Amino acid sequence: MIIRALDFKDFNDCKNLLNMLEDGKFVFHYKHELEKKFEEMVSWFITVFLGITTRPIPPVTIENRRIDLLSLYMIVERDSGYSSVTEDNLWPIIAKDLGYEYKDGKYMGVVYAMYLDVLVYYYRFKDVQERAGDLERMKEKEVAPECSHGRSASAEVIKDVTAMDHYALYAGNDWEGAWNMQKKRRKFNFNQARKAVEEANESVLKFAAKRN
Repeated sequence: MIIRALDFKDFNDCKNLLNMLEDGKFVFHYKHELEKKFEEMVSWFITVFLGITTRPIPPVTIENRRIDLLSLYMIVERDSGYSSVTEDNLWPIIAKDLGYEYKDGKYMGVVYAMYLDVLVYYYRFKDVQERAGDLERMKEKEVAPECSHGRSASAEVIKDVTAMDHYALYAGNDWEGAWNMQKKRRKFNFNQARKAVEEANESVLKFAAKRN
């Protein structure tokens, strides 16, 4: 009932839903309802909040397969966010986890950037704003020195969001531009991964032979 009652009229409504998603067990039990509501939230955020009306919701692959935005969001969050996934070349693995092929990894990165990246950024910034406000209110209750030259609590907390690595591929409506930018990132090294697996298998076989 709580999920169905959610209605998106300002960003705090988005924040309420994203807060719910921090509970993995809750997501597991109500995945079907949450998928619909998450898609509704992304649609409101892009079309109303950002004023972008040219992006199809839900997004689809080149083969016209629907992309589950909630699952994409949850998996990327599990792997520490967009920046970490990109730096560690995990997009091919993300694609595989979602039921696609390794080759679809770059496309998943573009979809995340254009649909979810700025949403996550606003969510984190909102959280930082609230924490900064709480600290300022606590500071006001304390007796401050007459001449204080220290930085404000909000200035200290705001570093949390400004220090985040952020690629911001979401900007604008240029799918081709975002896709080309994503292509410039280094590729997942399948040869190196295959070699590591083969070496591990060989090691296991040698160990088994010694025990026999």
